[in-house]
Amino acid sequence: MTAQNKEEFAGRLDDNSYELETLACHVGQNPQQHHSRDIVAPISLSTTFALDEPQDHSRYRYTRVGNPTRNSLQECLAAIEGAKHAFVFSSGMAATLNIMFLLRAHDHVVCGADGYGGTYRFFAQCATRMAIETTFVDFADLEVFRKALRPNTKLVWLEPVSNPSTTVVDVGAVVQMTRNHAPHALIVADNTFLTPCLQKPLEYGVDIVLYSLTKYMNGHSDVLMGAVALNDDTLAAEFKNLQDWMGSVPSPFDCFLVNRGLRTLPLRMLRHGDSALQVAQALEKNPRVSRVLYPGLPSHPQHELAKKLLKGNCGIVSFIPKGNQEQTVAFVKNLKIFTLAISLGGHESLAAMPCYMTHASVPTDELLALGITDNFVRLSVGLENPRDLIDDLEQAILKAIPDVQ
Repeated sequence: MTAQNKEEFAGRLDDNSYELETLACHVGQNPQQHHSRDIVAPISLSTTFALDEPQDHSRYRYTRVGNPTRNSLQECLAAIEGAKHAFVFSSGMAATLNIMFLLRAHDHVVCGADGYGGTYRFFAQCATRMAIETTFVDFADLEVFRKALRPNTKLVWLEPVSNPSTTVVDVGAVVQMTRNHAPHALIVADNTFLTPCLQKPLEYGVDIVLYSLTKYMNGHSDVLMGAVALNDDTLAAEFKNLQDWMGSVPSPFDCFLVNRGLRTLPLRMLRHGDSALQVAQALEKNPRVSRVLYPGLPSHPQHELAKKLLKGNCGIVSFIPKGNQEQTVAFVKNLKIFTLAISLGGHESLAAMPCYMTHASVPTDELLALGITDNFVRLSVGLENPRDLIDDLEQAILKAIPDVQ
């Protein structure tokens, strides 16, 4: 391939006409954009950039406003999401905060009750200080959701697969109902569990897709970062200003790491999903397990909906052992490969008890209403050998719950 052909190839990738795996490897990485023609986009650590004149409003002036490494990442994120625009922030919660600055005092939010505990805490504790009221609903019941919509509802916040109960949301139905009954509301989908490999919510009419890039998108548990992806040019201009004005942007080095993680994202998601399904199937057969929640299992309440909406299996398995709280604590402490830790989506397998960890800020009665008891366990299935993971779970649960009732 000649140098000219290589340049044309790199340029064609920018029109998003290729499949996700190819886009993840190449978009934002065009060697022609660098004087040194780096195959891997360099880490631009400079905080300021030379200008030709005082009135020069070049793309790069000050690194909070624009940075080459960050822009490479944002271009790649937009491409794999099928979006026109993407913006990265210093964390997923920082991305959430920037979305909230699209609202005004006395606006109303409808948010999934069964979702990330940090999101619940933000809307329950922080948004109220901005005079924004939030109603938490179960998106599995569309009639309950419809009744929650108000004339002043300006934001609908959902998780296509909820954290930690793995409830599958009919995103298209939620979008249609919102357009009919709250036409001025923005719809945000936190797609952290799925990534664009398993679902692209923009295709269902969602306005903004949010990610904790800390999780699967980076995939190595060594970066804290969030992102939004969208198609609306006006909203994109707002986010560009918010990045500048609020300054919650990630470092160039962290952007480099996430960019690197994206190149293996499709392969990793396949392995996460395949292994998680095997783990879920083994747990469902275990006599010491009361219930397994995994969309890939026929026993899941929204299994058929998951087959319709998702392009594969996710890497999160939740379950309830037959033991009590004390025995469940013993179970997670006896694990050898799974690590007891907050977070998910990394190469390593993690176990969590949401009621004490990720969802500790959610009132107990609300957790119980969602079925998140004090013996509820969430697993993030990593990239280890699935047989080893299954053996680890079985030895730990046998030690913790020797007798089956």
